[in-house]
This record gives sequence, structure tokens and C-alpha cells, in this order.
Amino acid sequence: MTDREKFYITTSIPYLNGAPHLGHALEYVQADVVARYFRAQGHDVWFLTGADEHGAKIARFVEAAKKNPKEFVDAQVEIFKQLLSALNISHDDFIRTSDQLRHWPGAQALWKKLEAAGDIYKGTYKGLYCMGHEAFVTEKDLDGGVCRDHKKQPEAIEEENYLFRLSKYKDRIKQSVETGELSIIPEFRKTEMLNMLAEAEDVSFSRPSKDISWGIPVPDDATQTMYVWCDALSNYITALGYGGANVARFEKFWPADAHVIGKDISRFHAIIWPAMLLSANLPLPKKLIVHGFVHISGEKMSKSTGNVVDPLAICKKYGGEALRFYLFSEIPTFNDGDYTDKHFAETYAGLLVDGIGNLVSRVAKMVQTIGGVTKPLDDQIARYPMKTKIETPLTISSISFESTAPALFIDQYMEPAHHQYMSEYKIGEAIKNIWALFHALDSYIEDYKIYKAIKDKPDEAKIMLWNCAYSLVSAARFLEPFMSETADKIFQTFGASNTLKGSWTEFRVTEIPHLFPKIEK
Repeated sequence: MTDREKFYITTSIPYLNGAPHLGHALEYVQADVVARYFRAQGHDVWFLTGADEHGAKIARFVEAAKKNPKEFVDAQVEIFKQLLSALNISHDDFIRTSDQLRHWPGAQALWKKLEAAGDIYKGTYKGLYCMGHEAFVTEKDLDGGVCRDHKKQPEAIEEENYLFRLSKYKDRIKQSVETGELSIIPEFRKTEMLNMLAEAEDVSFSRPSKDISWGIPVPDDATQTMYVWCDALSNYITALGYGGANVARFEKFWPADAHVIGKDISRFHAIIWPAMLLSANLPLPKKLIVHGFVHISGEKMSKSTGNVVDPLAICKKYGGEALRFYLFSEIPTFNDGDYTDKHFAETYAGLLVDGIGNLVSRVAKMVQTIGGVTKPLDDQIARYPMKTKIETPLTISSISFESTAPALFIDQYMEPAHHQYMSEYKIGEAIKNIWALFHALDSYIEDYKIYKAIKDKPDEAKIMLWNCAYSLVSAARFLEPFMSETADKIFQTFGASNTLKGSWTEFRVTEIPHLFPKIEK
């Protein structure tokens, strides 16, 4: 037996200066559906997330509040872990930058590699430091001298610290991005990064420890603390064992097959991180999957405006599966999207309660009434085609939608289209494709009045119900990476299991669970 092909996927590690918001939830569920999909395809998946716990913002906050920084970040980590649990995220590991046993040795080992390559040097750095970004910014990032995102004027800083020779690797990074060695998805983000790369300069790599003591000390220089680049970005390799005693996992899983990140940190991952890896003579990640922001009622989330939505509160009221669905279906995979409480409630009621929930219940009750269904002959399955054309995100001209039975539609169209979407990381299109089948099955029931045929033409009804049950169970296989709990309930409802398609010969219903209960306003 040969080893399974590996697949290493990460989220970025959120900064723990505040509670998790919808943007964190979006990134978690996007990475999770990709991880679950590749597991289902037989890959040996390692899925990493974690927490970025150092830096000036946290240091200043805990100092002003007279708190212990370790106790503060420990409490914050627990809140983020609660969100991961509420959303049923299937991560394999959680790395913390405050972990002096797992993370610090690898971060310091990477620093020494860059230093040995002649790419770290001491100098005076002048720049504008935005506390909100935890990063130096340029005049191009400001509006009237104020940070566009945080609405505050950055600090003008001039200090002696270590710098990283990023400029040395600009040409090699450009070549990697242009050739696809480092693939950036979507394409327009690739263009953005190439434009930013042309203006990239050497970057500050440390801060004086007298100003920031909460962080990783620079090797052999206690007067300096590592800046975010080597401190936080290195988590992707330290979590695998880089710089530690056991590097077997690192050797197996690196390079990353996919970093799932937000557009606001794409420069860090497309320019600074690759330069560090090139300096250390390590392979580059294969893909950066870049998502946009979740806006609230058309405005960017901001603590100052008080419009930050708590994803844990949504999960508590509606369930994690509902929030997962909203983030997949209503927020574009690669662009900004919008959230309102009203639209969420409408989506929940319309597409989940009255949509898939009612459909599964309706088919299950008819199968239960008729006493179960067994697989008909192929020509019998084809005898009752769909009468209503299926509206899908992708059109395949060779398929005659009007003359294809639902069970045949699964094999002829649904499966290849689904895998095409997922291979291109088009998560939103994939979930819309699944929902197109649910809408078609609703029409199928009405077109043939199956609920009447159960009494008048039971033999024909059994064939049509086979088409329906087979289609729902098949759809549950596609749905599993997106909404695993919902998929499991569909399998349980029809007495099936998530096995290879075509192995189902009989569907029987003994219990019909509620997929999504109605929520009182």
C-alpha cells in the first residue's frame, strides 16, 4: 500500500487583542471545507490554526490594565477555541506563539538561518508604526495622515533594530508568482501582489526589548525582541517541528499546500514570508487562497463604531451549521461580502428551515409511508426525468437537463462539476451547485405530484422516490465538507452511510430528525 498524498493547509493565526469576529469565522470555515474535502478524496491532511500572542498592542493593553500578559492571552485563546468548536472546525493542531517549548526554538532557528545567509543586519529604521495593524505603514496606506482601517494617526518611530534584506529576493519572488510556483488565488490578488512587490524594501525585523518585552528574544541579543515577521509567520513551520528535536512532521508536510488568509495580510504572505523561506533555503508554499472582508450592513467592522458581530452569539442562537452555510453561500469566496441580522434570519428561514429542512422531511415521510424503496432498474430510473431545467452556476451544454432523471443528473453533472469547483477553491460556487439540486428536487416532487402517486400509482412512486432519496443521500456526500452534521442527519434519516456512491441498494426511514428548527423572532 502506497502512502497517501499529503495536504497541508493553514489559516493565518489571529491576533489576540480582541474577541473573534465574523472575519475569523469566515477564514476558519473556508479552510475547514478545503481540509475536509481533501480528506474525503483520500489525502493525508494536516490542518493548522493557532494564535498570534505577542507585540506592542497586547503589551501596552495589559500594562495599562495591570494584567499579566500570559493570563490575558490564555483567556483569549479559550474564546477562540470555543468558536472553533462551535463551528465544528476539524483542525489537527493549534499553535501558540507564546509556547516556549514548541514555537520559540523554531522561530529562533529560522532567525539564525536568515542571519547565516547574510540577510539580517543592524541599522536605523525610520517609519510610521500603526498600532492597529501591528506593523509599519507608508503614506500610501493613510488618508490625510490617518490609517484608513483604524482611523488613527500612526506613530513616527526612529530606532536601531535589525532589518531583513527583503530586496535581495524580489526577483525570485516575482518569478515564483508569475510561473505559478507560488500560486495566488484569485488572479486579481496576484496582480496586486506583483505591483506591491515592485516597491518592496528591506523590512524592520526587531524592536527594542525596552519597548516590547512581551515577545521572543532575538538570538544572542537580549536588547532586541523579534518583530512579527519571524515571530508569527514562522508558526507554519514551527508547528510541524521545525527547529525542534522531532522534525519528521515538518519533513513530511512542508511546503504548505494552501495558506488561507485575508486580503489585509496578503502582502505579508506573498512577499515577506516567501523572502524569508528563500533566505532559509526552504520550499515556498504552493498556494495562497485570499478572501475578502465581512462587512456589517455595508460598513467595515470596527470596534470604534461598535458594529462588530459576535459569531459565538450567532452559533448559540442558530447553530454553527447555519453560520457556516451563510458564510459559504452569502459571502463571496474571494471578495467582500455583507452581513445583517435581518438577512441572516431570512437566509436561515428560507434556505435552511423551509428549504433543505422541509425537503428532506418531505421525502423522508413519503419513503416512510410507502415502506421504503429499493434500487430500480436503470431504465426505470430514467423513465421519470426532471421536467424543470436546473439552474446552476455552471452550464454544461452536453447535458439535457429536462430529460435527465435526478439520480442520473448526479452522476452526469453534479459530481464532475462539484470536483471542478473544489479543485479551483470556488467554495461559494460549489455550495450553490448543491443547493441547485435541492431546488430541482422540490420542483421534481411537484411536477410528478409524488405525494398523490403514492396512493394512485405506488409502483411508479417508488421509482420516483428512489430518484429523490438517492439524490439527497448523494448530495449529502458533497455537503459533508461544508456541513458535516447536516450531512450525517441526512444519511441517518434514509438509513444510508457515507460510502462510495452506487453502493446504496435500499432506503428506509425510521426517524425523521429536524435539520433546522424554526427560531422565534
